[in-house]
Amino acid sequence: MRIISLNANGIRSAATKGVFEWLRQQRADVVCLQETKAQEDQLTDPMFRPDGHHCFYRDASTKKGYSGVAIYAKREPDEVRTALGWDEFDNEGRYVEARFGKLSVVSFYVPSGTSGEERQQFKFKAMDWLAPILGEWLKSGRDYVLCGDWNIVRSEKDIKNWKSNQKNSGCLPEERTWLNGLVERGWVDSYRTLHPEGEDYTWWSNRGRARENDVGWRIDYQFVTPGLGKRLKRCAIYRDERFSDHAPYTVDYAD
Repeated sequence: MRIISLNANGIRSAATKGVFEWLRQQRADVVCLQETKAQEDQLTDPMFRPDGHHCFYRDASTKKGYSGVAIYAKREPDEVRTALGWDEFDNEGRYVEARFGKLSVVSFYVPSGTSGEERQQFKFKAMDWLAPILGEWLKSGRDYVLCGDWNIVRSEKDIKNWKSNQKNSGCLPEERTWLNGLVERGWVDSYRTLHPEGEDYTWWSNRGRARENDVGWRIDYQFVTPGLGKRLKRCAIYRDERFSDHAPYTVDYAD
């Protein structure tokens, strides 16, 4: 089973940069996208319904062209969910879940706090609200793959400029404590499990020559329940082409 996660930073923009041609070659079973930045009625071109895939979008209803998540699946899901029960979060288009038997694949876009204190407080509120939900999922007996842009690094190995970012959103101690707490309670960080000493990144600022100089952050994850953690085979962060300011993150699971 192959699952790919990518923050597209605008699905229409990523399309012009060849993301759908690349995805076609990857033969993924499920693709999770974040920051589609489009309403579904704007995605009428057949390219946004890749051949042979069942496609599900959850747009932001509070602000057009903002946020948004999607799932493309080879197999038709038994059920698709697009709301967790908090309108302020759901209406920003931050969650979609596809269920296949006892497997759930989720495309998440956790809020960013980089635009200012108001959004940082919303991020903290979202983190507090999500914690018990994620705890329930962990204990549910279902297999979960939580894909997405979490807008938080876990450790010094996950960010190039560790010391200078200690007071910046995404690297704040309380954010890292929250994310690492999920792992301590049982969620498995697929990349860190497969690469315990790895220092690879999934996002680079568009400022300066951050990507060229690999001044990045690892903020895109596939967190999985323990059973799936035992089935991790390999993972890859694809950097050869630039579809957005994030890189696609691919994980292969043993069947």
